[in-house]
Amino acid sequence: MTGRGVILAAPGSGSGKTTLTLGLLRAFHRRGLAVRGAKSGPDYIDPRFHEAACARPCPNLDAWAMPRDRIAALAAGEGLLLIEGAMGLFDGAPPEGKGATADLARLLGLPVVLVVDAAHMAQSVAALVAGFARHDESVQVAGVILNKVGSPRHEAMLRRALAPLGLPVLGALHRQPGLEHPSRHLGLVQAHERADLDAWLDHVAGAVAAAVDLDALAALAAPLPPAPRPPRLPAPGRRIALASDRAFAFAYPHILDDWRADGAQIIPFSPLADEAPDEAADFIFLPGGYPELHASTLAEAARFKAAMRAARCPIWGECGGYMVLGNSLTDADGARHEMLGLLDLETSFAARRLHLGYRKLHAIDGPFPGTWAAHEFHYATTLRAEGTPLFEAVDAEGRALAPAGLVAGQVAGSFLHLIDRPD
Repeated sequence: MTGRGVILAAPGSGSGKTTLTLGLLRAFHRRGLAVRGAKSGPDYIDPRFHEAACARPCPNLDAWAMPRDRIAALAAGEGLLLIEGAMGLFDGAPPEGKGATADLARLLGLPVVLVVDAAHMAQSVAALVAGFARHDESVQVAGVILNKVGSPRHEAMLRRALAPLGLPVLGALHRQPGLEHPSRHLGLVQAHERADLDAWLDHVAGAVAAAVDLDALAALAAPLPPAPRPPRLPAPGRRIALASDRAFAFAYPHILDDWRADGAQIIPFSPLADEAPDEAADFIFLPGGYPELHASTLAEAARFKAAMRAARCPIWGECGGYMVLGNSLTDADGARHEMLGLLDLETSFAARRLHLGYRKLHAIDGPFPGTWAAHEFHYATTLRAEGTPLFEAVDAEGRALAPAGLVAGQVAGSFLHLIDRPD
């Protein structure tokens, strides 16, 4: 049976899409409905909350970096798919907004429910919603959910203003305590760091179920397109040791799934627990995460460090994992911590500077040859990087960037997260 889907988008960031999506996923799940989530764009954190809310895997659907067949294959499945948008509905990479949530709506043929932060508006909400509904005829805005509503009187004003547009108002979630979730510099605090996560999700689900017409929202969902078979990314080894804990949590599931489908075994280990990678591993992957928050623990992880330095197989590090491959990592307080010393690299979190954007890469060397679509998002600065560069890089507008990453023998890495082979 073909699944159905709907996209939850907003006029801009901070509208409450994530909280609302999590509440809907948990509310439908508690009803016994087969429901699952997906996240637009290169986000590692929100999908893990989706999975906790509905006990189903949550893929990233990236309309900038992924081929059309990859997106359709990841979206396919039975039951109801709720796709959480990123930023504003039409916001994407420069110069023309490629990769926006609107691109997913067009590609998958799904309707959009607009989540509006109504905290500081009344009748003007109609102009805002009308503008989004009429902006692009190829994107169907099929309904509205009002968020951060101040009172019953406020809700009545908003509904009255929207009535002439003919778009269904599916619900109005009022401001109330306990719905917010703490954040840090790369987004929400990670799902596995919250001991009361299930209780919080139940609380959010209760509030959302009381405020939103779940049946009406589900009825808007449209059929998902058939699932094609996209090209599979080949595994870089047969036994892949994957660093996995609070410091190393940012690995794309679709890449790991491709590796498994190619016959690889993924063997997790925890550097924070001073675990060594599997002795029989023929590839070691240190993904991104928050090593800057755990730099002193990593610096003292003698068993982990000795095993990594003695490894005879290829080692790959992305973003935070790349920082740990270097000589040192300076934390936010200015304290310098010794890392693995496998690359001639020194990074610092003391003077933060945002590096953000899509990248197109061509490998100069390393274990992942060819051309890649990738994303960069970090605040660390590079104090020193000496050696052979790993990638030639251009940004989303095609402008040449400085060569990225380093490679030294069997060790390679960069601040860039590989996503997929471009079309």
